[in-house]
Amino acid sequence: MKNPLQDIYTDFLLSSFGQVTATALSEMLGGEISHDQVTRYLASPGKTSADLWQVVKPLVRQIESAAGVLILDDSIEEKPYTDENELICWHWDHAKDRNVKGINFLTAFYQTEKAGLPVAFDLVTKTEAYLDAKTGKQKRRSALTKNERYRMLVRVSVHNQIPFRYVLNDSWYASADNMKFIKRDLEKEFLMPLKINRKAALSLEEKRRGRYQAVSQLDLPAGETCQIWLEEVDFPLLLAKQVFTNEDGSTGTLHLVTSDLTLNYDQMTKLYQKRSSIEVYHKSLKQNAGLERSPTRTLTTQRNHFFASLCAYIKLESLRIHTGLNHFALKSKIYLSALQMAYAEIVKLKAQIQTA
Repeated sequence: MKNPLQDIYTDFLLSSFGQVTATALSEMLGGEISHDQVTRYLASPGKTSADLWQVVKPLVRQIESAAGVLILDDSIEEKPYTDENELICWHWDHAKDRNVKGINFLTAFYQTEKAGLPVAFDLVTKTEAYLDAKTGKQKRRSALTKNERYRMLVRVSVHNQIPFRYVLNDSWYASADNMKFIKRDLEKEFLMPLKINRKAALSLEEKRRGRYQAVSQLDLPAGETCQIWLEEVDFPLLLAKQVFTNEDGSTGTLHLVTSDLTLNYDQMTKLYQKRSSIEVYHKSLKQNAGLERSPTRTLTTQRNHFFASLCAYIKLESLRIHTGLNHFALKSKIYLSALQMAYAEIVKLKAQIQTA
């Protein structure tokens, strides 16, 4: 059963450009909903990935396609000034190459030609305390690894009968266990980049003899593919070397690997380009769906605000489908409307002064 407060709160996240507080929402509605009602909604039992599926499922069924892909990645919502707990704690950010304080979350993101939607999520909670032998300080750690959480989200997506053939992710999740899980257990295909120090053999015979070399040392021209065998992976893979130019003019290299031996180089690189949609999702979730603007303090309210931001993102994506405007254009349209109303109010107040 749909919670009317959830609908109101997520609309508030989309319409607000400042901090999203219970007091601000109550004032915006002229007191129709009290501050305490909003607080009780946020303090209700914590929402889970199963709850998200109930919200997003109708839209998924509208846009689903056998050509859809499932993209897995994690991100961190930085919360440097919020008290630490098992959810808001220190995480290694491999993009910034340093530890940051905040909420680390994983998303299974379903992308088709029509839309892109979060279909499952997991919040990294560090529930175990331990003593760091090097520093002598007490630290937190999670009972599950990110790769275990990754596999859980992919399995849930298959269980929910979301049609897709390929799983895409970055090199962080390109482990042998994940590859075998997708190919063997789920009977799906994957496409992911390898770290340059991953060892590969060029034939099954060389694999059996233990003759491996780093993928960066393989004599593979850019734009071509070759079949390889990775350590701890018991089936052949197709490797492609992609050389590209970054925005700053520097050159980058990706060693893409897939379990689908029927793909060619162009198909592999075009398919992997779809992974960028999850980066756009992370940016829009944080900037357009109110994720970063909540002062919630307790574990439950922080979880529920995160969930509400996901629901707000889904609303934005539904609006994008129907209007043709991207999330940032939609947010600008909302902002312009707010400015026009504020300007009209100023004109009205000035007129009252002049007639006084």
